[in-house]
Amino acid sequence: MKGALYSSEIAEPYAQALMSVAQNQNAIEAFGDDVRSLFTLLNESPELEEMLSNPIVKDEDKRAILRRIIGDNGNRSLLNFLLLLVDKRRIVFLSAICQSYLELWRKLTNTVLAEVVTALKLTEDQRHTVTEKVKQLTGANSVELKTTVDTDIIGGVIIKVGSQVFDSSLRGQLRRISLSLGDAA
Repeated sequence: MKGALYSSEIAEPYAQALMSVAQNQNAIEAFGDDVRSLFTLLNESPELEEMLSNPIVKDEDKRAILRRIIGDNGNRSLLNFLLLLVDKRRIVFLSAICQSYLELWRKLTNTVLAEVVTALKLTEDQRHTVTEKVKQLTGANSVELKTTVDTDIIGGVIIKVGSQVFDSSLRGQLRRISLSLGDAA
């Protein structure tokens, strides 16, 4: 817990600085997309995050990897920011910085993150339906979906937005019926 708090204290000012750059360039959406892609890449590749965090790996190697990730046609300001993190030895906090940036971006754009658990992978139509339902429930302008497949819920959907949970899964319904039968006995 203490490590996460420490990480958050360091990450937030960097995320705010990156947001300031995005606002100055009128490129909040583009930065949001790039940071989200980078955050996803870090989450899907623990080896990459480990390499960037490893103090034994030379800074030149870290810079080279970051240049390849961003690419020749990528966001130059984001690349410069990442290179600065390497120079300041703050690249170890990159994942936390991305997460903090995305939280700032969501607040600024009135976007909510909805974590959706289903028994089967959602189709595009189903994703659209869930997105519209979450907009109705939250009053948000837009919705960012994070979907997970869990066959244990049997069917239906569980939607988590912040601290609110909307459980319309078959497993949840069976659990509620079981509880009500237990109360009736």
